[in-house]
Amino acid sequence: MRIDTLSSYNSQMQGKERREWFRQHAPQHLKNCATFVSRGLTQRSVGTSRSSLILGAGACTEVPLSDVARSSEEVVLADLDLNSMQRGRDELLAASLRKRIRFVQCDISGGVSSNLTRLLRREDWSALAAAGGQAFFDAAARCLEQCPVPDPPTIHTLRSGDFGLVVSSLVLSQLFSYPLLDVLDRAQQASPDLLLEQERHRRYQDAAQNFRIKVINAHLHYMRSLLDLGGIAVLLTDIRGFAFDVHGTDHDATHRRTLPLVPRTFPDLIKATFEVVEEGQWEWLTDLPDNERPGRGYEIGGYILKSLDHFFS
Repeated sequence: MRIDTLSSYNSQMQGKERREWFRQHAPQHLKNCATFVSRGLTQRSVGTSRSSLILGAGACTEVPLSDVARSSEEVVLADLDLNSMQRGRDELLAASLRKRIRFVQCDISGGVSSNLTRLLRREDWSALAAAGGQAFFDAAARCLEQCPVPDPPTIHTLRSGDFGLVVSSLVLSQLFSYPLLDVLDRAQQASPDLLLEQERHRRYQDAAQNFRIKVINAHLHYMRSLLDLGGIAVLLTDIRGFAFDVHGTDHDATHRRTLPLVPRTFPDLIKATFEVVEEGQWEWLTDLPDNERPGRGYEIGGYILKSLDHFFS
């Protein structure tokens, strides 16, 4: 499963050195992430829980962990990658702040990748590939349609209503993209030419989009369920990806290719679950172009959210 590569990926893409790279090449991204988290902290109600939770914490490369720890009695970092969380905690200089950090090692989707993998293993993908693209992608669509998506997930060490601040830290798109890549890996293994056909198969495209929506809704519902009365949620997520070939043209639409990551209905999904207090968008440059590959970046959405009143009535 692609999710099994997370620790290896994080070791290269998260932590102190990566943060320093961002300070040089994407300082506004770090500033915006910190601003949204800080505003979330200040907008908690007076009587709400002083425990904070960071979902998809990793090494807290973008989330200002020291600020969160100073403003919280406890900070829970939740991620599948324990090593990265430990590295993030160990960057805190004050022992008093390090003592406030608790780790929960878990799949915050509630096991979506594992659920899908069980379905994928039931199929003979080589035989389906030999039967043609229609048979292959119909089977792939069926797996996505049947895949259980816990809504909301149940993680026993994270209790409902425990937190005055819940931050989703640039993890949302991973929750659906990793399982979808597991599907496409079957095509790569069975017949790589099939990858060129995926966009022509309507049932598969519809199933993939519905899968994204189910996973997004489950994550939003989970964030809401974890909030104490008067608590605040901060959602930081990539909205679109882009690639560019020429250094200095990352803002030039004529030199870059854009890939939507979330459905067009994403703003409506948020508003069905939360009241949007503040929102903003910015671009995040992750890699500069070189001779072998283009540069990459993302359009990021930041949201400060409160639960809709009727969910507490």
